[in-house]
Amino acid sequence: MTRYEPLTRDNAAVILVDHQIGLMSGVRDYSTGELKHNVVALAKAAKALKLPIVVTTTARDSMWGPTFPELVEALPGIEIIDRSTVNAYDDARVARAIEATGRKKLIFAGISLEVCAAFPAMTAVTRGLDAYVAVDASGTFSETKHQSGLARMQQAGVIVSDYATLMVEILKDNAAPEAAAVYAALDMPWATLVGQIAAAMRK
Repeated sequence: MTRYEPLTRDNAAVILVDHQIGLMSGVRDYSTGELKHNVVALAKAAKALKLPIVVTTTARDSMWGPTFPELVEALPGIEIIDRSTVNAYDDARVARAIEATGRKKLIFAGISLEVCAAFPAMTAVTRGLDAYVAVDASGTFSETKHQSGLARMQQAGVIVSDYATLMVEILKDNAAPEAAAVYAALDMPWATLVGQIAAAMRK
């Protein structure tokens, strides 16, 4: 059993892999609207927490199209690294960008879950890093792929969770100055309520 070591603002980074228009159209485990909401919420919350964010696409000009516009809008000024490799970690520029964060705990999300999120996450584990996958900010093309992807990642030592839990773990304290921004980014009814409570606590 691995000892629990919390995610923090100082040890975590977010890696977003292949949230592209062409791939989004094939996702079947989440609706397009829900998946877009979750990915954008993850990105905005990570920004509010000042986490390093690495974004990459595969063959955006020839196969899968660009990153969906709502995510690009949520991450102004962040370079999106386009590559040809199936495993994002196999691209030297992506690997350098991840290493440049200096973080040992990497939160991945990607389309598809069992390839674009799983492959780099499992690679991170083999490199001695802690890998997490935000399952509901990822997506895939069938229930079989969803279940087999989860099983394979867990067998390889990847920690699976949901995007909101990972972000509130990093927030840590609802009285923190960033709490309202984080809960606003999460954009969920309970998050809005907690954000209001956090704002009231600071008054």
